[in-house]
Amino acid sequence: MRLLIILLIFSTPIFSQSNYPKEDFSTPLDIPMQLSGNFGELRPNHFHAGLDFKTQQKEGWAVYAVGEGYISRIRISPFGYGKAIYIDHPNGYTTVYGHLQKGYGKVEAYIKAEQYRQKSYEIDIFPKPGELAVSRCDTIGISGNTGGSEGPHLHFEVRNTKSEKVINPLYFGYDLPLKDTRKPNVSSLFVYPVDPTSVVNKSRRPVTVNLSLQPDGTYISEKVEASGRIGFGIITNDFDDVSYNGNGIFKAESFLNGALSFGYQFDTFAFDEGRYVNALIDFKRYKSTKQRVQKLFMKNPYGLSLIKTNAANGLIDLVPNMSQSYRIEVSDFAQNKTTLLVPIDYAQSAVTIPEEPVTTPYLVKANTDNNFEKANMSVFFPAHTFYEDFYLNFEVKDSVMTVQDDSVPVHTNFLVTIKDSLASDPAKTFIASVDGKRLSYNNTKFKDGAFTTYTKNLGQFKLAIDRTPPKITIAKPVEGKWLTKQTALSVRISDDLSGIKSYNGYLNGRWVLFEYDYKTKTITHYFDTAFLVEGKNDLKIEVSDNLGNSAIFETSFFRSQKN
Repeated sequence: MRLLIILLIFSTPIFSQSNYPKEDFSTPLDIPMQLSGNFGELRPNHFHAGLDFKTQQKEGWAVYAVGEGYISRIRISPFGYGKAIYIDHPNGYTTVYGHLQKGYGKVEAYIKAEQYRQKSYEIDIFPKPGELAVSRCDTIGISGNTGGSEGPHLHFEVRNTKSEKVINPLYFGYDLPLKDTRKPNVSSLFVYPVDPTSVVNKSRRPVTVNLSLQPDGTYISEKVEASGRIGFGIITNDFDDVSYNGNGIFKAESFLNGALSFGYQFDTFAFDEGRYVNALIDFKRYKSTKQRVQKLFMKNPYGLSLIKTNAANGLIDLVPNMSQSYRIEVSDFAQNKTTLLVPIDYAQSAVTIPEEPVTTPYLVKANTDNNFEKANMSVFFPAHTFYEDFYLNFEVKDSVMTVQDDSVPVHTNFLVTIKDSLASDPAKTFIASVDGKRLSYNNTKFKDGAFTTYTKNLGQFKLAIDRTPPKITIAKPVEGKWLTKQTALSVRISDDLSGIKSYNGYLNGRWVLFEYDYKTKTITHYFDTAFLVEGKNDLKIEVSDNLGNSAIFETSFFRSQKN
């Protein structure tokens, strides 16, 4: 046994590391570096593309250009990265700064001028090289919590300027302030019977196996007794010495009888690979338990460039009279490593836990086109919409089409069609996703008596009509009040069905900028003396939803321009 363990621990690296400049860039914040999220971390529907730097649970820190260059892009959105600034550097890399509260100095003035030119809060602009040049350590923005951020922090990325692939920022020296002597944590080990005839520890369903910590710091699992093809998965995360919260791992590798079986390392990837996170994890378990089991095998190969694997794609085929030795190594960027040793024996045991029955008349083949139709409703899945074959729950009842549920991961858009040539009001009708009594809008087109929409969300669908205008409310009415000392005014906007499409605010008949925060459903105008007059000021807000229903809110307030 001792010799077996020694053989299992020995391995050759399967990933090469490119040389990146470690001294070209400085830090984007002038506070101690702590991470609330790291590169490659598993997120809903994507891998995290950068580092999330903590900002001590508050906004307002100066954000610095990490190197000389020019601002090549500014994107302002209520979603995603919120207010984001991109800088192209002469060394061939682009850095990205997301969730900003605002730009700084000439950058903020540039943003505001463009928003007023386009008459839109949301902008996506690409300044020319000479317009917004920056030097290393120039202040470019103020840290915030805009977009999809769930708390104040700075999202920071490094990209290859030409390919636009994201690169792990730790390669550029950002690992140095992040002292890390702690090994990754592996909390659970799962074994998967892959084929209908496979059995693991008397089960045709995935099972967990116990881990035992050894004096040398490695773990040995209980023996796995199986037949047929099987695969493994782990629940794992990592901690450093200064951030005090769990983040994602850097590398996972598995070895079968000393040879590479499956592995991935978070060096660099393209944005269109991000959704493969749903193939890497046990998606069904994630949807039911919120646990992310990272699989160390592919039943049906998919195109994630991070993965290195053997000819069997990490699957293990158990045959009689042969024991297998399996090793898993989980590492962080600082090369701290946790090792799991898994003894495997062939065993043809009686099944005590049967496979879950999933057979339906509708088999979806992942690598081919699939079309299913009932009554006036149909769904079309192009090839490679899904990662694996599965039996689809497809039904039409009471004008509602059921298309599986959200336990199956979807990689690309599929087409939903509902025919209704006698629709009473096509312009106000849309295909809704149904969740109990809640209806969600899908962008819908109508042509030749058919409503169609593309979506990545499985579930139930039906036609719905939206003739209700959005709602505009203000928490504290300002009609007739003096707001001389007030710096801003906020209004809540919402829509019950198709959702907000556009909004515009006018002060004394002139368009003014309102910033939209979808998390609080509020739009906010920061008062600017250029648009205010002495005494009475008239405010008008127009809001439209996705079906063309609109609402108008009007009020007047008083303001003194005198000091």
